[in-house]
Amino acid sequence: MLNVAQNFHIYTKMVPNNTSFFENVYEVARLIPIGRVTSYGAIGAYLGSAKSARMVGWAMNNAHHQKPSVPAHRVVNRNGMLTGKFHFASATAMQHLLEAEGIEVKHDQIVNFYSHFWDPQEHLKITHK
Repeated sequence: MLNVAQNFHIYTKMVPNNTSFFENVYEVARLIPIGRVTSYGAIGAYLGSAKSARMVGWAMNNAHHQKPSVPAHRVVNRNGMLTGKFHFASATAMQHLLEAEGIEVKHDQIVNFYSHFWDPQEHLKITHK
């Protein structure tokens, strides 16, 4: 089982040990707070696979069909670029979703990226049972 604790608020999600990597990516992405973003690599590192940024990206490309929904717009590349924008309904949908959460985007890049960056390794604790 995957237990996730978030700062002072405890959030426990029971996920079977045989859960796919993509499903674990979706669980982490669902925990990204509104108005914050993380990177593909940060999610991969948190899940114990530091060199799996591309695989996290593949998961995000498929995230639009997941239930419950996955806020894929909050996952960007390590420089704050909206590299996944073409996997949304329109080429500007990702930017509009981020701007609706108070994040400024210029030329497909998050302005002041590190002030919005949410690192799952800092904010979540993970244990397998």
